[in-house]
Amino acid sequence: MSNRYIYAASFAAITIFTGATLVACSTNTSTDQISTGNEPSPTTIKAAVEPETPTVDVKVEVKDESIVKHRRIKEVIVTAGRTLSSADQAAEPVPHALAHKSATGLPYPASIQHGVAPMYQDIGRERYEVFADNGIFWANQNPVSTFSLDVDTASYANMRRQLNGGSLPAPDSIRVEELVNYFSYAYPKAETQDRPFSIYTEMGPSPWHTDRKLVHIGINGWNPLTDGDMPPANLVFLIDVSGSMQAPNKIYLLKNALRMMVNQMRPQDTISIAVYAGAAGEVLSPTPGDQKSKIFRAIENLQAGGSTNGGAGIRLAYDLAAQNLKSDGINRVILATDGDFNVGTTSVDELERLAEVKRKTGVALTVLGFGTGNYNDQLMQKIAQAGNGNAAYIDNLNEARKVLVEELGATLNIIAKDMKVQIEFNPEVVETYRLIGYETRHLNREDFNNDKIDAGDVGAGHTVTALYEVTLAGQSDSIADPLRYQSQADITRRIEGELGFLKLRYKNPRGSESKLITQPLLVNDITTNLSTTSESYRFAGAVAWLGQVLRGNDQVVAADLNAIVKLAREAKGQDPHGYRAEFINLVKTAQALDLASVLHHNPSDQG
Repeated sequence: MSNRYIYAASFAAITIFTGATLVACSTNTSTDQISTGNEPSPTTIKAAVEPETPTVDVKVEVKDESIVKHRRIKEVIVTAGRTLSSADQAAEPVPHALAHKSATGLPYPASIQHGVAPMYQDIGRERYEVFADNGIFWANQNPVSTFSLDVDTASYANMRRQLNGGSLPAPDSIRVEELVNYFSYAYPKAETQDRPFSIYTEMGPSPWHTDRKLVHIGINGWNPLTDGDMPPANLVFLIDVSGSMQAPNKIYLLKNALRMMVNQMRPQDTISIAVYAGAAGEVLSPTPGDQKSKIFRAIENLQAGGSTNGGAGIRLAYDLAAQNLKSDGINRVILATDGDFNVGTTSVDELERLAEVKRKTGVALTVLGFGTGNYNDQLMQKIAQAGNGNAAYIDNLNEARKVLVEELGATLNIIAKDMKVQIEFNPEVVETYRLIGYETRHLNREDFNNDKIDAGDVGAGHTVTALYEVTLAGQSDSIADPLRYQSQADITRRIEGELGFLKLRYKNPRGSESKLITQPLLVNDITTNLSTTSESYRFAGAVAWLGQVLRGNDQVVAADLNAIVKLAREAKGQDPHGYRAEFINLVKTAQALDLASVLHHNPSDQG
């Protein structure tokens, strides 16, 4: 063997040994390395470290089998266009079912479909819940649709991060309703606290399907800041300082985001800070919001290192919130993490149950997601929903400002809880319908009147949007043949002139009995020309259009990204913060990435 081969083999052995040593050292970092610097006499709570438990599969019981089939939700690991459960990593990977279409809706060549579809690049071990898109329902068989309203926006910022990083988003990272609800819309304002919501409805052509209509439902929440100050807040920042947070887009971005939020705090507010890595500890006892220097020092001294015992940290944070509970104020834990819980309580269902128990004490949970590579979107969505809170993803300082400064009232101050929507479609007018988005928010029909069923919460001044795509009855291009043994006479109740009937239920933040708001949807209100619909209608339609294309939804027959850009640009309207202009650029980025993916796998087409 020549000397150069001996040298190469020796060098490789040294490299492997050195790498293994570094990994071993990094995993043994303890919470004693979390610096509290010059913080005056911080109190440290030594929490017992929970025994390590393996991550288990969670069976999600979907309440309406007719909408989404029962399925087992597993820890999903997305790598190079493939979606694998952790149990199946050793097996031959199967390309994602939705990755066989490019973002323009055209199928990739067969050679690519049998390999790795170029939907997105390797994004490490990010975890997303796998769910099916809503199906089409016949109004004469299933006229009632029920779901829980959702105001989370994490999916949009995560989509932006993936696109700006040079890859098309993982399909299961896209939740269409979160893309649509990222934007505010010009809905009428709610005038009084006694009726804290205004309901806006508009119906017109579907932008992506000329033979169908959209039913656009907009809800605008009452904003108490117009009539008085926000209630005093008891906030507990729960900061993930584990080794996985050691990155510029994680711990350092997080610290700047927290500084922005602290600048908004008032003397009547109190702030506590707890951290967790291998164990959990308190680094700032409840402190008035005007003692900003003290709070900033605690934030500055946060350092990352160690494993991640998220369950212990959440318990500690809830304990701190309980110590300073404000009966007439805002009580909230704000969890900032990449979601990579790897010791202690790690399973989704256990953390969900913990959040469900604690929300009954009056303490809500907001989750702020950070980072790439091991971002656990599935976990953070679940515990935020269970904790009567919301979830946001912070990919840059502008997003931190939007969530924690511009929309602080909506983020923290809940004006209604357990909000549910139910629509009964008139089979004489509507042949079929499908709800766009909200796949993880479905409720049974009987859940609408059951006040024990948990649903979504809405913050002060928040606008919420829901879209249905419908096919009108009597059209010659029906999507299926009529039933032979069911006549129109079998449907006993008709209300002439109504397309459907909308109902909204909600509870006051501290109430236990729901209130009901109703509104008919009239056929005469359907607009026949897309260009004459409102800017809110068209822009929301453009956002929903892109979301469905990125998910590979087979109901979107026109996947023209140029048309989406045109529709969004014409409906941009007032855009004081530039969010809508940014969306238009993101559509263009998606278009460029899709073309680049196809050319990369088909070099012969580049000529």
